[in-house]
Amino acid sequence: MERIGVSGAALIDIDGVLTVDWRPLPGAVAAMERLRAAGLPLALVTNTTSRTRARIAAKLAGAGFPIGEDDILAAPSVTAAYLREHYPGARCALLNSGDVREDLAGVTLVDVGEGARGNVDVVVVGGAGDAFSYAALNAAFRHLQRGARLIAMHRNLYWRTSEGFDLDTGAFLPGLERAARVEAEVTGKPAEAFYATALTHLGAVASETLMVGDDIETDVLAAQRFGITGVLVRTGKYLPETHRSATGIPDHVLDSFADLPALLAQ
Repeated sequence: MERIGVSGAALIDIDGVLTVDWRPLPGAVAAMERLRAAGLPLALVTNTTSRTRARIAAKLAGAGFPIGEDDILAAPSVTAAYLREHYPGARCALLNSGDVREDLAGVTLVDVGEGARGNVDVVVVGGAGDAFSYAALNAAFRHLQRGARLIAMHRNLYWRTSEGFDLDTGAFLPGLERAARVEAEVTGKPAEAFYATALTHLGAVASETLMVGDDIETDVLAAQRFGITGVLVRTGKYLPETHRSATGIPDHVLDSFADLPALLAQ
């Protein structure tokens, strides 16, 4: 077995890279075990907004990944830190499919439909799903019309499930922006602040860190613009046509996360 060097650090996306529908992709658990055995500092960086960090860690650990809660850096917790810093004490209307309130500690949250009965300072948009009804989107629109700021945890267009692709926040967010004539402040990937937080979390520097993802724009090229080495995997939401039409070229392309230890051994 090839020896893996331990210099630098790794940022690793979860959905589509390690798992699909939270089921491990072939070879992913074994590859993660090799990275852990080599002592490589790593963090799992995700725009997932359907589960808290604790639940994500528990799900991954139950599937065999040697992962704990401290290894997870998710968009909701990064969003909470952003809101506490930039909008302290703000009343935030949350539009999100999934309960992540535990990761939004220190933020005053109200239901997106509650604003008709009270002031809303910020509309916080998380992951799309059943919660993105016409009534909820229209309520968010009305808050924005009344002057609320718009914060988006991400603007991913879709994600991969076992049944195919499902629409995500990026399919709805531009409509809110155009209708309300506002621009969302994005806190998750591909925001530079997200990658800066991840590097700080690991105590790593960009030039010695790599980012592994299945989204060429949000994961890979965004990280490369920040000085991080990008590694695109051909799993999850990867499509040859999005690869060909991308705005840049990945530093590395692998068939799957299972191939990462061999890349690091070079």
